[in-house]
Amino acid sequence: MARKRIVIGMSGGVDSSVSAWLLKEQGYEVIGLFMKNWEDDDSEYCSSRQDWIDAASVADVVGVDIEAVNFAAEYKDRVFAEFLREYQAGRTPNPDVLCNAEIKFKAFLDHAMKLGADLIATGHYARVRQSESGRFELLKALDTSKDQSYFLHGLNQAQLSKTLFPLGEIPKTEVRRIAEKIGLPNAKKKDSTGICFIGERPFREFLNRYLSYKPGPMKTPDGTTVGTHVGLSFYTLGQRKGIGIGGMKSYQNAEGSSDAWYVARKDIEHNTLYVVQGHDHPWLLSSSLDAEQASWIAGEAPAPGPLHAKTRYRQADVRCEFAQAGTGGFSLAFPDAQWAVTPGQSAVLYDGDVCLGGGIIRSHAALAE
Repeated sequence: MARKRIVIGMSGGVDSSVSAWLLKEQGYEVIGLFMKNWEDDDSEYCSSRQDWIDAASVADVVGVDIEAVNFAAEYKDRVFAEFLREYQAGRTPNPDVLCNAEIKFKAFLDHAMKLGADLIATGHYARVRQSESGRFELLKALDTSKDQSYFLHGLNQAQLSKTLFPLGEIPKTEVRRIAEKIGLPNAKKKDSTGICFIGERPFREFLNRYLSYKPGPMKTPDGTTVGTHVGLSFYTLGQRKGIGIGGMKSYQNAEGSSDAWYVARKDIEHNTLYVVQGHDHPWLLSSSLDAEQASWIAGEAPAPGPLHAKTRYRQADVRCEFAQAGTGGFSLAFPDAQWAVTPGQSAVLYDGDVCLGGGIIRSHAALAE
């Protein structure tokens, strides 16, 4: 019987490299595919050239063929354009979520199928399981500190049915150990923490090149002007550093607080940024949220009722009450107020270890208006 052919996305990082080796060990015919998602107009910041060299070196050690494919045009149209639209509207998007849905599990999957793949694989920390009814489920990784199901919640049945996550049941420490043991050249390479088009550059400098912006007043909830913001797009809710009023520790609000400042609200209509003092200020705490552009892994929304959710990556699951709202939308009510719920980010739903799907946060109800 012919071996199954698996095309694996190889980024040059240790996770996808070890994944390729594991698949080869399991007897699959493995082909590596390096995705170039951004043109090299900024080699100082974008590491794609070095990443390609690393991926090709790993393929040589593991003993698999690898090819590079350029998805930069698709990325610009499907991910980057939406990223800019969201920032221009004053929201804070998560391009990793969109990249997975539009590039890694769409453009990449289509290309892999043209190469005769039976399945695709990536180095994500997550698991896929097929239920007794035949439906595919997305589960959290066993290494919960590395779980990436939050970023994968936009996948559908067709995509999951063709996907393997070889690292789903392996702790990151073991992945590093395997890389060392088999002599991978990137065994000690640091994990990538950003998205290529921004790299390590200052975020504000990057956005400056693409967005029009207008400075405006920075106010406290009582209407006192305490500074000038450089453009609403450059701030996110809950932000503490880089606000530009660090020297105003001596300012005391009506309650006499001289705590640290946080971004709490954006008034797009009046181009005003509101800042508050204290991590637990009521303007930073939300009792509910509304989301849109819902995507459900099962193909349909879960039943209304109690579930768990994340409103940001690396957040512990929190209790919520789920309800559908309109076409493609839903609302979540939280028994325990949530901190810095941010429009543009994803609200992702879970039932235990099973990721159900999610949507884009559009609004939230603060404890104090």
